[in-house]
Amino acid sequence: MRQFTAVVNPTAGGSSGAAGLLVVARLLREAGAELDTQYSRSLEHAQELARQAGEQGRVVLAVGGDGMAGCVGGALSGTDAVLGLVPAGRGNDFARALGLPTDPAELADVLLNGSPRPVDTIEVESAVHARTSVLGSVYSGVDAVANLHANSAKLLRGSASYYAGGLRAMATWRPAAFRVTVDGVEYERSGYSVVAANSGYYGSGRNIAPGARIDDGLLDVVIIRHAPRHLFFAMMNELKTGAHVDRPEVEIVQGKEVRIEADRAVPYGTDGEVNATLPVTARVQPGALKVLHRGAPH
Repeated sequence: MRQFTAVVNPTAGGSSGAAGLLVVARLLREAGAELDTQYSRSLEHAQELARQAGEQGRVVLAVGGDGMAGCVGGALSGTDAVLGLVPAGRGNDFARALGLPTDPAELADVLLNGSPRPVDTIEVESAVHARTSVLGSVYSGVDAVANLHANSAKLLRGSASYYAGGLRAMATWRPAAFRVTVDGVEYERSGYSVVAANSGYYGSGRNIAPGARIDDGLLDVVIIRHAPRHLFFAMMNELKTGAHVDRPEVEIVQGKEVRIEADRAVPYGTDGEVNATLPVTARVQPGALKVLHRGAPH
């Protein structure tokens, strides 16, 4: 029987992160599993707790949103430790990419009986991130500004907070001149956003990179070029289904290493967190993390 250590973000989703664990924890214990719960004081503390539990051979459960999943999964990337997710945040996009069930009983079954499968992670390198690892994506430009607004929203939850954040971001955004280098090939584009996606989802279910797979050893680089504002708002709605990729303003290339630069201090974020500005380099790390999930990942 598996031994679990749950690393909990106490403020995930605007409420107690532990609430998302209660039913799952009861089901795990009723099945005979050992579960130890650790509450993190910060993302750095969460990484420390995750590494310690992983070194002890325990399955590490990241309880929270994408920020918690990214920091805990990033800490375990490149090790033999196994990660499990208990989604309890605002977006839960990496859990969505894994195809994890939302029903507590079904999720507990995955954690108890699912086989660890290797998935890719992203090594991020910049002035702020000295070769750290994340899970879902690196996004820059108006997307990062929208994410900042969503994270500060008090009354809105889930996709509504990201949509409102996008509207606020567009009110003051002016196109940036991006230089995007993918496996040595340069693309100079003026526009809104550049996203290096391992997972296709961000912003609470918005399918920014429909063709992205978390186990294919590649990053899908999505470039949204300059367009009239009304078209950008239309694209925001199309992100729900991935239909935006058919627009001529959207360009997608694949590669293993992506360098994103801009002509000014453009913010970028990773896995729901925004705390830095370009330039940034993202490198795929194939099969670097073992994760409990079922079915084919997206």
